[in-house]
Amino acid sequence: MNFDTHRAGLLLHPTSLPSGTVSDAGRWLDFLQAAGFGVWQMLPLGVPLAGLSPYQCASAFAVNPRLFPTAPVDLQGFADWRSRQAHWLADFARFMVIKAEQGGAAWTDWPRALRDRNAQTLAAFDALHADKLAAVMVEQYRVAVHWQRLRAQAAARGIQLFGDMPIFVAHDSADVWAQRELFLLDGTGHPTVVSGVPPDYFSETGQRWGNPHYDWTAMQADGFAWWRARLAAHFECFDLVRIDHFRGLAAAWEIPAREATAVHGEWVEAPGAALLQSIATEMGELPLVAEDLGIITPDVTALRHQFGLPGMAVLQFAFDDHADNPHKPENVQPDTVYYTGTHDNDTTLGWWRALPDEARPRVMRQLGVDDPDAVPDAMIDTVLQSRAALAILPLQDVLRLGSEARMNTPGTGNGNWTWRFEWAALPPDLAPRLLEKNQKAHRCERQPCP
Repeated sequence: MNFDTHRAGLLLHPTSLPSGTVSDAGRWLDFLQAAGFGVWQMLPLGVPLAGLSPYQCASAFAVNPRLFPTAPVDLQGFADWRSRQAHWLADFARFMVIKAEQGGAAWTDWPRALRDRNAQTLAAFDALHADKLAAVMVEQYRVAVHWQRLRAQAAARGIQLFGDMPIFVAHDSADVWAQRELFLLDGTGHPTVVSGVPPDYFSETGQRWGNPHYDWTAMQADGFAWWRARLAAHFECFDLVRIDHFRGLAAAWEIPAREATAVHGEWVEAPGAALLQSIATEMGELPLVAEDLGIITPDVTALRHQFGLPGMAVLQFAFDDHADNPHKPENVQPDTVYYTGTHDNDTTLGWWRALPDEARPRVMRQLGVDDPDAVPDAMIDTVLQSRAALAILPLQDVLRLGSEARMNTPGTGNGNWTWRFEWAALPPDLAPRLLEKNQKAHRCERQPCP
């Protein structure tokens, strides 16, 4: 990422568009361009396993077809595309069709021959379900074609697409079922250790995510082929990709699978430098962003700097008595993507309303405002006018929406991932006002600005 230029973007998942799909993405891109934004950031595009969370998906490669209108597509290029996607496509189709046949059961609960991928059983299954398997693969081709059209539309407007990639994959996924040797599993396919983070001041028992850990020895033995393919797939879709929980590439918290909480675990080093070097050797420049929020140790920062990756800062985390807080505007460096808040935060207005009365004077003092009603706009201006190479604003903050518009509350299971805006919520003067802010902050030179 080029730290010598200032850009700004909006954070909005496609499910939050008025249609809930990318069918109205053209109009959204027009708004971004008119407002002087050069980046559209979104959440992962994968197929959610259960519920709506895009962070627990059925595949590290497949794209959620529900994000797209059901328009037919010319199949002239399908055979060539299918050949290039052979490393994941057929197994993903099998996984989805078998899962449907098994009533949605996890792959570890399938009949043993299917669970363990008996070659004769899979061949018989393929023959019996050829039409269903083909339908899944054609559907993935359709969304790939549609996405490339959308990416071209964005590029024509000078807008880059910014994606998101969870560092771990779901246990009940095509990737783990098809390539068990790449994960730390027992003989029946269950994880021996699972991912999470240890206890901290947010949680006395830590967070037990439950994703399987990688067998890094096996992955390193073939030159990280699965990881390189995974990132290549993301770079086909995006100009820039965020690696969620980047610290897991330096060391990850391994929790014995039998443990109900994250208390009893250990930090285990990961070969992140070797992985990133293999990708850099293949690609050259790494258009990656390291999600390095939370308690970050020096080895994580060193890994990020070694490969020239920008980190993240969140203005909502800036208001304390610690002068070295990396989220404070004066401490934000150019190699940073700076946010008012992320999809896991409350909206800025909701956050402000929920602050204790005694905390508000400090926020207003640090922002340099006297009017409490001016705080949300001052937060936006502070992020835009920072030294960060990229400033990202959730659309909810631009629209001054409260907690009712929050995208996700970590640790809760209901009411997340459902927020959508309406076109009527974007008044005619909004784009010109935002353009003026971006021009004042010198953040729209690299795209057409009126």
